[in-house]
Amino acid sequence: MMIKQSIRVLFVVLMMALTLTACAPQAGKIPTAALPAGKAWSEGKEIYFVHTEASDQDVATKLTNMMKSPVMYVPALAKVPADAAAQVYVFTNGVTGKGPFGFQSDVFDNPPGSAGYSPLRNINAVTWADAAKARELKSVAEVTAARDAGEVTLAQPGVIVNMPFVVWDGGKR
Repeated sequence: MMIKQSIRVLFVVLMMALTLTACAPQAGKIPTAALPAGKAWSEGKEIYFVHTEASDQDVATKLTNMMKSPVMYVPALAKVPADAAAQVYVFTNGVTGKGPFGFQSDVFDNPPGSAGYSPLRNINAVTWADAAKARELKSVAEVTAARDAGEVTLAQPGVIVNMPFVVWDGGKR
């Protein structure tokens, strides 16, 4: 009789220990989340980034629909000091591609590791003067040269988007 009770107690203790072990967080196993990444260019190299928040409701909605993942509307981003945001160049016409307007991928300045890196980006809308003469631009230097040659115009609509890099030349998250 005593042996049966001891076996029952031992069984209950083992089951409780197994249950507690299964419910406890596993060391080294940090939860992860998958976000759709956009392809773009920085300093002539292919990079990938995500959109998480935007200072403009229409932009947040457009990016949400484009990426099929929520981009939150955060009006406070519009109050970010100018020197806290890096730049991103978004094409409104020209070469067909996967950018938010259906044209070429965005061009970013200041990749991670550079002095001016920030995940917060000030949107610069790039418009080709003659869309038939458009070509893919892959760096800010190329965008600036096209602007200086009168091939494109730049406009800043005053929209800030949180766009952290996830893969870049020499690194990834």
